[in-house]
Amino acid sequence: MDNSTHKTTIAWHPLCSFATGAALLLISFAGAYGQSKTLSANTRFFVPVPPNGAVQQVESLLQQRQLKNALLITAMETVPQAVWLTSGTPSQVSASLRSTLRQANVERAVPVLVLYNIPGRDCGSYSAGGAQNTADYETWIDAIAAAIGDQKAVIVLEPDALADLPSDCGYDPTQVNIPQATADRYTQISYGVTKLETGSQTLVYLDAGNSHWQAVPVMAARLAQAGIQQAQGFFTNVSNYNPNNYESKYDTWVSECIAFANNPDNGGWRLGHYSYCASQYYSPLGPVDPINIATWVYTDQWFQQNMGTAQPTTHFLIDTSRNGQGRLDASIYTAAPYNQPAPVIQVLSNGSWCNPPARGLGLHPTANTGVSLLDAYLWVKTPGESDGACDAAGGVRAWDYANYTQSGWPTDAAGQAIFDPLWGLDDPIAGAWFPQQALDLAQRANPQLLP
Repeated sequence: MDNSTHKTTIAWHPLCSFATGAALLLISFAGAYGQSKTLSANTRFFVPVPPNGAVQQVESLLQQRQLKNALLITAMETVPQAVWLTSGTPSQVSASLRSTLRQANVERAVPVLVLYNIPGRDCGSYSAGGAQNTADYETWIDAIAAAIGDQKAVIVLEPDALADLPSDCGYDPTQVNIPQATADRYTQISYGVTKLETGSQTLVYLDAGNSHWQAVPVMAARLAQAGIQQAQGFFTNVSNYNPNNYESKYDTWVSECIAFANNPDNGGWRLGHYSYCASQYYSPLGPVDPINIATWVYTDQWFQQNMGTAQPTTHFLIDTSRNGQGRLDASIYTAAPYNQPAPVIQVLSNGSWCNPPARGLGLHPTANTGVSLLDAYLWVKTPGESDGACDAAGGVRAWDYANYTQSGWPTDAAGQAIFDPLWGLDDPIAGAWFPQQALDLAQRANPQLLP
């Protein structure tokens, strides 16, 4: 899971403009900007203005005569990416969105818009924020729907909102009415789906977490309650690192589970019973390990034996912005020179969603996926933006400094509490540019950014 706050930047800079300008000159205007509520295989996705942090990093690298690294960051910023709408009054978000849509029209491209303003966002953690209440949120959604109108757009509606319900947050029940907050969350998402899907070319996708989070039946049931039948589909792996084959398999199971529990032809016993579905954690046909896809054959077999006449029809998207090298294996820190004990490794593993090092940019956005239910691979997370402080104080880092430290690392408890030993520095706050991570992602990109 990711907990970063994302901001839309609307300033351009000549250092990054040359590559994007060249790309625009090479654009073919054929076919990719159709009028149907689908994504054709040759869909061209929108390339937004680079974040200020990327522009500043390119300038700095050029000043240091690191030409190749400057080209890597520039190349990263010429790849289509999502635009995040995270706050603002209805009039402010409308104005910002209309500017984005005008730019997308110039490119003859389809914008991917991430709406990230749900009340109680991120359980109040690194990316805390969001609208104050349901009424404010619905007014915000209304403004976005009006701004989009009949223009084609892909909506990634509220990452983490369903995989991380208020009931999952560990709130103090004396401080938060958890059942009401959870019911409100479904109301908010359902309203967003209904309102946004009125756009003749608006494709709305709902949150389904990722393959290393909620179990298949849990996610299928939540999607159904939130109104998946009225949406284009769901999305997974936003701001995460799971390989595409894991996500595609998981997503297919979620789609199959939705079909399984809504098919009356094979008996009423299954209607609404999403909990019957096998998952990435359990199958009655054999042991399943969520991080070993070879064991997932037992879940495949369960669906093959139990689908009957049900056919999966719910489509999905996968975020590939940072999964080029897959998930972080925290067990590498058990070996020399780190020599970290098992409790530390467990914390690092649980926090592996938060600014893990040595990852890479993944497959470039495309709607030509070769998988019937997979509408597109997209860069949803903005590469180079921090997931948050990623420290011991936030519960996602631990470290035994007696076993391994470096010169310049903090020696006091207060400094160690806000330090990230995996990067050897204090991480930027959520949504801020993280130049070390940005360059690392670009250098380890799979496929490579430069020849």
